[in-house]
Amino acid sequence: MNKIYHLKTCTTNQRILGELKPGPRFEMQDIKSEPLTAAQLDAMAGLAGSYEALFSRIAMKYRAWGLAKKKLTERDYRKYILDEYTFLKRPVVIAGKQIFIGNAPKTVAAAREAVRSVKG
Repeated sequence: MNKIYHLKTCTTNQRILGELKPGPRFEMQDIKSEPLTAAQLDAMAGLAGSYEALFSRIAMKYRAWGLAKKKLTERDYRKYILDEYTFLKRPVVIAGKQIFIGNAPKTVAAAREAVRSVKG
């Protein structure tokens, strides 16, 4: 599968997509207008190794909801990501069986190489 989960209204996501130049071989999903399904999140967690790896602690609601003061479990991470799209660390790039999560420079660089290899 070649897919990118992103937020169309996020300038950082749009900048990264511009760098990646995914082209038609990648399906794009704006998680605000087309929310994640449980099956999609479960598949991502399978590739990532955990739901925690997909969870964004910099989301404004993380502190607003008092989550910073709680000990969250994998079940909690899954629930919160499904309940509120802002808790998904973005973008999430799936290239074949590889997953790249977030906007750290090393992650984006690795995702760019993976996207290029898919494009041929």
